[in-house]
Amino acid sequence: MTWLKLVEGYMPMQMISELACSILVFALINWSLNRAGMGIPKFWAGVGVWIYIQLYLKYRIYPPIPFSVRAIYGTVSACGIFMWVSGSEDAWQEFKRPVMNVMDGISGFHKAVRTVSLIVIPLALGGFAYTSFLPSFEEPIELRTVHPAPPATTKVHGKTFVLQVVENPYRVNNEGKYDQAYTDARIVEQAMGRLMKDVNDPNYNPWDPNAEGYTKYVREGGEIFF
Repeated sequence: MTWLKLVEGYMPMQMISELACSILVFALINWSLNRAGMGIPKFWAGVGVWIYIQLYLKYRIYPPIPFSVRAIYGTVSACGIFMWVSGSEDAWQEFKRPVMNVMDGISGFHKAVRTVSLIVIPLALGGFAYTSFLPSFEEPIELRTVHPAPPATTKVHGKTFVLQVVENPYRVNNEGKYDQAYTDARIVEQAMGRLMKDVNDPNYNPWDPNAEGYTKYVREGGEIFF
């Protein structure tokens, strides 16, 4: 029933008002049926009102409220209905009559209902308890992490780098072109990693102020890292 909007700021009062008006309508209908000699028994009237409240809380309220909150409202509404049906001795006797008829088994139908109830209800409760404590072996949900887009520029040690136009400096030769042979000529593969061939040679010393290309970028990378 999300088509019927809840008024922001008045949602609690609106919910109580709608429930009160609905129960008032039910009471008027039941009163009219009683006047016509076709009144609804109090037991089924109470059960019907309680079911209506649960359906109202589940499908009328949005965003949906958790089950624990609905259970609290259901318990409170059940207490209110119990107070209503026990308001007088006659009302209480009328309310409990169907239950006592089933418990006493005054007819074959009531005996059948009693037998089914004594078998189905314990099995249902046991099954609910079993499924509640049964461990689940399903695979955990793999949540996808969406990384934000990198910034257009970044500033490191006072120097601004435009990330949208930068190239990998460790694979670019002095002419600004990607050249794997140029990179391989200046490094050597060792078990501990890729190292410069000869740091004593000015052409391979990244700390030389006049170093260009690959070696210059090695120095800048080391400065940023350390």
